[in-house]
Amino acid sequence: MSCKRLIILFLLIVQVSMVMGQSSVLRGLVKDAYTNEPLPFVNIVIEGTNTGTTTNETGEFVFEGLEPGFIRLQLSSIGYERLLTEEINISAIRSNYVEISMVQKSTQLDEVEVSAGAFVRKGETPVSLRRIGIEQIEKSAGASRDLAKVLQSFPGVGANVSFRNDLIVRGGGPSENRFFLDGIEIPVLNHFSTQGASGGSVGILNVDFIREVDFYSSAFPAGRGNAMSSVFEFKQIDANKDKPSFKATLGASELSLSSNTPLGKKTGGLFSVRRSYLQFLFDQLGLPFLPSFTDFQFRTRTRFDEKNELILLGVGAIDEFKFNPSPDPTEENQYILEYLPSFEQWNYTVGASFKHFMDQNYLEVAISRSQLNNRINKYQDNEEDNPDKLVNDYVSDEIQNRLRMELYSNPGRVTMRAGISLEDISYYNRTYTRVFRDDMPAEINYRTDLNFFSYGVFGSLYSTIVDDKLDVRLGLRMDANTYSDDMNNPLEQLSPRLTLSYRIATDVSVNFNAGRYYQLPPYTTMGYKNNLGQWVNKDNGLKYIHADHLVGGVEWLPNSSLRISVEAFWKRYRNYPFSVTDSVALASKGADYGVLGDEEVTSTADGRTYGLEFLVRRKSSKGYSYILAYTLVSSEFTDAEGNYVPSSWDAGHLLTFTFNKSFSRHWDFGMRWRLAGGLPYTPYDRDKSELVAAWDVQGREYLDYSRFNESRLDPFHQLDLRVDKTWLFSKFSLGVYLDIQNVYNRKSREAPKLIQVTDENGNPVIQNPEAPEAEQRYELKELVTSSGTVLPTIGVILEF
Repeated sequence: MSCKRLIILFLLIVQVSMVMGQSSVLRGLVKDAYTNEPLPFVNIVIEGTNTGTTTNETGEFVFEGLEPGFIRLQLSSIGYERLLTEEINISAIRSNYVEISMVQKSTQLDEVEVSAGAFVRKGETPVSLRRIGIEQIEKSAGASRDLAKVLQSFPGVGANVSFRNDLIVRGGGPSENRFFLDGIEIPVLNHFSTQGASGGSVGILNVDFIREVDFYSSAFPAGRGNAMSSVFEFKQIDANKDKPSFKATLGASELSLSSNTPLGKKTGGLFSVRRSYLQFLFDQLGLPFLPSFTDFQFRTRTRFDEKNELILLGVGAIDEFKFNPSPDPTEENQYILEYLPSFEQWNYTVGASFKHFMDQNYLEVAISRSQLNNRINKYQDNEEDNPDKLVNDYVSDEIQNRLRMELYSNPGRVTMRAGISLEDISYYNRTYTRVFRDDMPAEINYRTDLNFFSYGVFGSLYSTIVDDKLDVRLGLRMDANTYSDDMNNPLEQLSPRLTLSYRIATDVSVNFNAGRYYQLPPYTTMGYKNNLGQWVNKDNGLKYIHADHLVGGVEWLPNSSLRISVEAFWKRYRNYPFSVTDSVALASKGADYGVLGDEEVTSTADGRTYGLEFLVRRKSSKGYSYILAYTLVSSEFTDAEGNYVPSSWDAGHLLTFTFNKSFSRHWDFGMRWRLAGGLPYTPYDRDKSELVAAWDVQGREYLDYSRFNESRLDPFHQLDLRVDKTWLFSKFSLGVYLDIQNVYNRKSREAPKLIQVTDENGNPVIQNPEAPEAEQRYELKELVTSSGTVLPTIGVILEF
C-alpha cells in the first residue's frame, strides 16, 4: 500500500470516530527501598500541577479524576531523598497501580535541599547512565515500539543497517552488550538473532510491560559481569490489583495480545503472546525470503508479606526463515537467494527472583535457565531435495543455568552491595560446511559437546563525603571458569572500578570513572573443533577478553527538567579473538544473520575506541520532550601485523534530534532526525570470487581482507515522523498511529557486490568452459544497491 493511501486511511479513521471523555484513577504504594516497609505521610504531587495527596498509615495513596496519558510523581518525606518518578502511563480503561521505593538520606546535616529532578543519579554511577521512560518507548518516531530502535536516539549508540537491531555502543562490537529483565539475564533480545552476538531484526520484549530502562554505556554495576560496551536493565510495570485488563496491538510486523490481571490477593500477573505477519507482507512485496515469528512473555509477582516477595518471569520466541517460491525476478533478489540460508531458531529464558527484606538490608536470590536452539542449512541453488548440493548444515544448542545471590545494605552513610554468581553452561554443535580455503575446496565436519562451570564474586561501596559534595563509588569483581587453565584463576580476571562525582555547584557536577571489564568469548568460539576433534581454540590459549574504560565529563542541570552533559570516553581492548582465516578481529563481525565465532581464533587482537558525547535532554511537564545527542567516535582494532585499522563500526559522527509533543484530545506528535557517518567496508576479491569452486560453496563474493575496511560508505541521514491519536469509550480505548520512516526517501549506497551473469536460459555463464574444472571461472558483474525507502506504517492499539 502506498504512503498516500495509508495517510488517507489514517485521516478517515480520525474523521469517523467519536470521542468520549474519560477520567482515570491511580492507586499506589510507597515503601522503603531497603526494608520494604510502607512509608506513611509521604507527600506526592503530580509534576507540573497543584494536584497532590499523602500516603496513609499503610503507605497507600490514590489519585482520582486523572486525565489519561503520561504523568510523573514528585515525592518527599522527612528523612528520605526527594524523588521524581519516570513516566507512568495512565489508562482510562484498566486500573492503574504503581509501587514506588524511596531511599533514606545518608546524612541529616543542615544543607541546601536539592529538588528532585527528571534525571536520576543512581548509587552505582552518575556517569554513562541514561534512564529511558515508557513515553519515549511508546511514542518514538521510526521505532515502531521496538526498544533497540529507541536506544538509537541516545549518544554513543550507532546502528549497522535499518533492518537490524544490532547495538553498537561507543564503537564496540554487537556482542559486547548484556540485557537484564527484572534482574534476570536475557541472553537473546531479538528475533532472528545472530548466535554469538546480540543483534537481530525485531525485538522480543513486549513494550506494553516495560516501565523504564536503565542504559549503562560504562561504569557497569559490579553485579553485572560479562559485558564490555553496555548493560541494559529493563524494569516491568506492576500488575493490576483489582480487575483484569487486555490489550490488542496491530504493529508494524506483528499482532499481539496481552493481559494485566490479578491472580489473587497477593499475586498479580502480566501475560502476552505475539505472532508476526511479516511473511505475508514480504510475499506481497515480492521479497526472496519469508520470515515469521512467535513470542511469549509472562511475569508474576507475589508479595507474601512486607518482608518477602517472589517474581517469576519468562520470555521466549520461535523464528522461521524460508524462501519465497515466487519472488520478483530482480538482480538483488537473485543475489540474496544465492547466498542466504534458511534457518529455524527458538529460545527461552525462565527465572525466579526472591527478595527477603531485613533492617536496612535485603537479600535477592535469582535463578534462571536460558536455551537457544539454532538450525541453519543451505543448498546450492536452493535445491533442498538434492543431498549432493548441501553446502551448510548447522545445529547448535546453548544452555545456561544461572544462580545469583546479592545482598544490598544501607546502614547509614555507606551503601554496600555484595554477592556471588554461579553458572552452569552447556554448548552443543554439529557443523558441516563446505568452504574454499588455500585455493581449494574443503569441508569442515565436527561435533562438540562442551560443558563448563563459571563463577563470579563481586562487591561495591558508595558514600558521600567532603560536606556531601563528593560521591565515591568503589567496585570489585572477579570471574573464572573451568573451561581451561587460561581462564580458571579469578585473580587474572580482577575487575576494579572507581567512580567519582564532585558537585562544584548545586546544579553542576564533574564526573569520572575508571574500570576494567571482562567478557567470555562466544560459546561458538570456545566450542570450536577441527575435523580431527581437537579443541583448536582451547589449544591456542583462548582467554577472557577485557576492556579498560576511562570516562570523564561535566553535567549541568539548569532546572528540574533539563539536562546538559558532555562526556569523553576511552576504551582499550586486550585479548580479543582474532580470526585465523580472515585475519580480522571478531569485534568487526557479528552484524549479519547466522553465527559469530564458529572458527579458529587466537586471543591476540587489541583495540581502542574513543570519543566525545554531547547530550541535551528536556522532559517538560508541559507535554513535550526532546533529545539532542551528538557523538564523535573512533573505533580501531589491530590487523595481522599489529597495526590499528578502522573497525566495521568506525562511524566518526552520530547526530540525532528527537522531539515528542502531546496535544489536547489525546493527539501526539513525534519526530526523529538521524545522521551517521559512513561506515568502512572491505572491497571484494574478484579473482577469488570468479572461481567456480569458490563461488559454489559461498554463493556470493569473497572479501579481500588484505584491504580490510579501506573503503567507506557515504554518510547516512533520514527523517522519521509519527502521529498518534487515542479515542476513549466507556468500555474500551482505541489508539491509532501513523509512523513514516525516511520521509524524504533518502537512499544510501551499500557496499558493491558481485552477481553471476546468466544466459537466456538463466544458467550462469562460464568464462573458460574448456579449462580444467578446477580452473573454470564464472562471469561476474558488479551489483550496486542502495538501502532506504519511505516506509509508512499504521498501527492499531485496542485496550479493554
